[in-house]
Amino acid sequence: MKIKFIGAAGTVTGSKTLIESNGIRILIDCGLFQGIKPLRELNWEPLPVLASTIDFVLLTHGHLDHCGWLPRLVDQGFKGKIYCSEPTKAIAKLILLDSAKIQEEEAEKANKEKYSKHEVAQPLYNVEQAKKVFPLFRVVKTNEDVHLDAQITAIFVNAGHIIGACSIELTIENKTLAFSGDIGRDNDALMYPPTKPKKADYVFLESTYGNRIHPNTDVKLELEMYINNTIKNGGTVIIPSFAVERAQMVMYLLWQLREEDKIPNVPYIIDSPMGVSAFDIFFENLKWHKLSIEDCVAIGKMFTMISDYRETIETIYNKQPKVVIAASGMVTGGRVLSYLERYIELAETTVIIVGYQAEGTRGRKLLEGAKEVKIYGKYYPVMAKILEIEGLSAHGDQKDLLNWLSELENKPEKVFLVHGENQPADELRIKIGEQYGFDCSVPLMGQEFEI
Repeated sequence: MKIKFIGAAGTVTGSKTLIESNGIRILIDCGLFQGIKPLRELNWEPLPVLASTIDFVLLTHGHLDHCGWLPRLVDQGFKGKIYCSEPTKAIAKLILLDSAKIQEEEAEKANKEKYSKHEVAQPLYNVEQAKKVFPLFRVVKTNEDVHLDAQITAIFVNAGHIIGACSIELTIENKTLAFSGDIGRDNDALMYPPTKPKKADYVFLESTYGNRIHPNTDVKLELEMYINNTIKNGGTVIIPSFAVERAQMVMYLLWQLREEDKIPNVPYIIDSPMGVSAFDIFFENLKWHKLSIEDCVAIGKMFTMISDYRETIETIYNKQPKVVIAASGMVTGGRVLSYLERYIELAETTVIIVGYQAEGTRGRKLLEGAKEVKIYGKYYPVMAKILEIEGLSAHGDQKDLLNWLSELENKPEKVFLVHGENQPADELRIKIGEQYGFDCSVPLMGQEFEI
């Protein structure tokens, strides 16, 4: 059996792990690279094997860095089955359409305003190409055997993180391979704790926060302070947010604060068609999260939910202090850029970062104190306050990741640390060695192992 790491190795984006056994090829996740340009350019490269020779894609969850390259895979000849949970299918469809639409719009804008280095800017894929992925989805139930082949079985189990997210246990050549996907937190306010593996010969563990412990802070109190201070000064709060789970988490916390009368009665806006649709998916999949139907209804009533871009423009030019949640979470695209074009130069604005910011993204640059930020080919001075609430991450921290391994009844032959930048992954490798004595490796991009 061959394992090839063709994404999310040394980085947190572009998740793709290729397994080859007895002529069968399986891809675990098919994500988009984000962040620094050398990574983004990999999205334009073909896979190291022909897409038409891949038989199955097993999707852990619907975030762009795990499903966003599927339209390219299909465009290059993949005709196999894509297995995932019901909410992941719904989320992935939303995210792929949104991604395609953003790429089409950005290519059109770059051509119109002539700021692309290419003679004609092209989208990585368009909406029609994204739609060609959908007929290939196959929904699976958690904790049930999925027979890919007479000799190959997959089981999907809850991973926390976002709605529908799963870890995958793959039995192949009489070996059990456990793929964590992105691991949620054991004490998440919205999601149930991740299911821990009991047996694994080989483990593929994410390491996004492999060197960090989430602060034990009161995130509601932080939100309360930041919002009250900003509104008191006549400013607007902008919260760049991943449209799935993070947006709903922030909505839930803001709803609690309003119910407790701890934040002012100003407009609370969710400006993300995908975020609005993702909220509907929460309604339809109550067993996947902790909110009741009554909670969902009450939260929905508090927010102005914007889908039409004309409403976005009206909201941007309305000078009334407000709180806006808008995608994308790493400030790499989406409607949050339209808000920042107007508000990043205003000292009374507060931008609250609430999720992981990959290397090279605008969000990371803002957190690192950038004095100016480039949006649609133009530079804007950063006068707004840039604040971070670390405790809202949907990723488990070092303790959660170590805890995920705690119920293994056997000693794995090897643990591969993926989906992490090099330093966090290496620090987690050391910790796993110290705590469990497992043989641990941090694979390089493109590296292949035979097992």
